[in-house]
Amino acid sequence: MIVVQKAMEKSNLYSVDAFGVKNYNYGFIAIVSLILFVSLNVTLGYITYQAELGLEASPVKSYSDAIWLMVMSSTTIGFGDVYPISFVGRATVFIMFILGVGILGGIGAVFANKIFGFADTNIKNRELRMQNSQIIAQNYDLAKQLAKLDEKVESLSKTLK
Repeated sequence: MIVVQKAMEKSNLYSVDAFGVKNYNYGFIAIVSLILFVSLNVTLGYITYQAELGLEASPVKSYSDAIWLMVMSSTTIGFGDVYPISFVGRATVFIMFILGVGILGGIGAVFANKIFGFADTNIKNRELRMQNSQIIAQNYDLAKQLAKLDEKVESLSKTLK
């Protein structure tokens, strides 16, 4: 488990601060997601184009049509001007729909998180942890002082008896 955690930290995906809070590298995640998104569009578009190639009734006439189909599927727009008629073409569109929506949703969440500051809770949590550690240290010092006062009170009560 520790080896996996160290490997994840070295991957630049996140780092762990002194309080154990994971600070994600959103720029790295966004770039990887974008590369994955483009790769899926190109690859599944090519598979769709090959599956639809030679079918007379297919509206997918070129590789650019297949890429357009993948982008429209992944964004859930789907104008309907280009659609697959073969099983393989439909399967690739289905795969792109599921994966594309997930990837684009993740990228959107990263940007919304950065723009609107939903991650400020991590900062607030760190501030609260810092305050809590200061309060605990102060309570510990007060407990020491109280123990000393108890000893003094006991010694004074013994001398007065």
